[in-house]
Amino acid sequence: MTAELDLLTGVFLVLAGFATAFINVMAGGGSAVSLIVLEPLLGANVANATNRVAIAFANILGTANFARKQLVPWKVSFSLIIPAMIGTAAGAWVATRVSNEQMRTAFAVVLIGVALSVLFKPSAWLKERMEPRLGWLGRAAAFLAIGFYGGFIQVGVGFLLITGLVLGCGLDLVKGSAAKMFLIACYTVLAVGIFALADQINWGVGLVMAIGNSTGAYFGTRLAIEKGAGLIRWLLAIASIGVAIRMLFF
Repeated sequence: MTAELDLLTGVFLVLAGFATAFINVMAGGGSAVSLIVLEPLLGANVANATNRVAIAFANILGTANFARKQLVPWKVSFSLIIPAMIGTAAGAWVATRVSNEQMRTAFAVVLIGVALSVLFKPSAWLKERMEPRLGWLGRAAAFLAIGFYGGFIQVGVGFLLITGLVLGCGLDLVKGSAAKMFLIACYTVLAVGIFALADQINWGVGLVMAIGNSTGAYFGTRLAIEKGAGLIRWLLAIASIGVAIRMLFF
């Protein structure tokens, strides 16, 4: 599926892509921005699928930036790929057949919980390293579920991933952000393939938005590396509350 875009729409998509990726790198929930832009243009299902093209580009670039600074926890990341990919395949397959409305209220509650944890238990998020709260079986189950959600709708999956990586796996926020980008890059490529087979991707729109996403990811990862966990903590809380309010009331 392709589309013809005028110059103004193309510029708007690039700007929206930049904002989406920047927010995603620093906290999560950036896809709420891109879907607000894409849904009126493409419809809900195609917007949900097309969004993954730009996300894939942004997270591949972001992972490369973190890797250059040796901040990607490869051992933990690779241990989570298989359950995340299995969950993603199932979630993306379901997304080609059903709507996502039933998940909105439940996910908003999760976001509020994450925001409260970040604000009122900062020590759990700011430690350089802490003991993981989940064993290998718990991690596999958690990231299978997160992968399913990411494959199904994607919006806000960064919150779930960062929660699992920091609180469940014992990473600090900067390394957790790096691992988050690596996992999203891997499973999004798979999701793109599934949505492409269902002919739900508008490649023209997705590739134009990918220009903005890639640029936003570059600047976002640089800021995350330089400013560290303290800044990410506040952006995570603010973005969590903002997306939760949107899902509950708009």
